[in-house]
Amino acid sequence: MTKSTLNNPEGIANRRRLPDDDFTLAWSSIKLPPGTRERLLAQSLLSFTIRQKLPFEDAPLHGLILLTGPPGTGKTTVGRGLANQIAKQLSGMKSTYVEVDPHALMSSAHGRSQQAVAKLFEQTIPELAIDGPVLVLLDEIETLVVSRHKLSLEANPIDVHRATDAALAGLDRLTREHNNVLLIATTNFIKVLDEALLSRADHIEEFELPIEAARREIIQDTLRALGKVWSGVRTIEKDIDRLAKAAEGLDGRRIRKQVFVAIGSDLETAKDPNKLTRAKIESAFKQVRKSLKEMEQ
Repeated sequence: MTKSTLNNPEGIANRRRLPDDDFTLAWSSIKLPPGTRERLLAQSLLSFTIRQKLPFEDAPLHGLILLTGPPGTGKTTVGRGLANQIAKQLSGMKSTYVEVDPHALMSSAHGRSQQAVAKLFEQTIPELAIDGPVLVLLDEIETLVVSRHKLSLEANPIDVHRATDAALAGLDRLTREHNNVLLIATTNFIKVLDEALLSRADHIEEFELPIEAARREIIQDTLRALGKVWSGVRTIEKDIDRLAKAAEGLDGRRIRKQVFVAIGSDLETAKDPNKLTRAKIESAFKQVRKSLKEMEQ
């Protein structure tokens, strides 16, 4: 598959043809409640099915899927996997994946952010859509479309306001002129998004912290991956239920990371992960939960 991260247009962090085998695991690796993947794929395909046949006045779909929830819950990963699954369903078509880095579009120079955002929606994405369907991942979209009612007077509000205006206007133009473009946006902070963007979303999927069953799967997957190299780690799987309870309140990313933090808890285990124990993992979970609690206070 064609992949390109060089000579990309401004604000584009990744561009490649889909389907791509690199994104296959992204669709299945995050533990989600039953039915979530099917719902996301169906809602996304609806955009291509309906918008190709009916005018916007009859079917007010903007081609925008919004994934929201706490950091570490897998929104970006699922977004990449979703784009790949959509491309598989659009068989016979040359689908392009585009990942936008919103931070690269924002600038302290007067009017610069507005110009960059407008160019993204009015030139860059439409040009890519000439060749076929374009699936755009807009990660941390709150960077581009912050609520205009909550702008700080200390943070260049006029330019930020204009950048939000440019993004909304660009989205509307994409909606009407390019019905083969689907935007998959993610945010950790839905409350700071402009209400006008929320009203344009065709579907909003909320990602939550993993329940006990999901935590069990995450820990088990991590231990099994380690066990392929260090067989001694497999013995910890008998304590999976206890570990899942100990990880309550943690997101999937932190759960996986703390297993490796536990391996690095002392020199001997770092040199030989076979010496990893349930107690070391529990201690790592306890430590990060304490840190998170202190940060909230």
